Amino acid sequence: MSGIDITLRALHHGERDLEGDLLAAAERHRTEHEFHHVATDVARWSREHTTRLAALGRDRGLDLSGPRERPASGALAALREKASEALGRRPQTGLLLLHDLRDLHLAAAGNSLHWEMLAQAAQATRDQDLLGLVSDCHPQTLRQMRWTNTMIKVLSPQLLVSV
Repeated sequence: MSGIDITLRALHHGERDLEGDLLAAAERHRTEHEFHHVATDVARWSREHTTRLAALGRDRGLDLSGPRERPASGALAALREKASEALGRRPQTGLLLLHDLRDLHLAAAGNSLHWEMLAQAAQATRDQDLLGLVSDCHPQTLRQMRWTNTMIKVLSPQLLVSV
């Protein structure tokens, strides 16, 4: 297995995990409507990335599993929603949101580094399929990072001072 294949596998897992983390955080902070909706929207990018990485992996003889299944609905989702409503907008909830944003930012940054490594390898090997995938997906990962960073900048002053 080549270094490119190893990096594709690591990125596939990273994007799949980021999607799951974004969706879980969106549910956890359902009462923060802006966060909830944007996190759900940008999670779709990671889902698309995992699908496209798996397709490229198949072309290269790699068995990358498909995208993560949707989070469990039903009782577990209802429990998360009730917990989110019960916690509401308490100061501790704000700190949890900042913690989640930090973790999401770091996960997106890790994925961005993998995209960058693959871009460099694609250019060096003149792999147009890989370069096309990186060119399509990496900008969305960078936008995920900018969004989490902006949210941290906006929320930190009020949440850290009010605790």
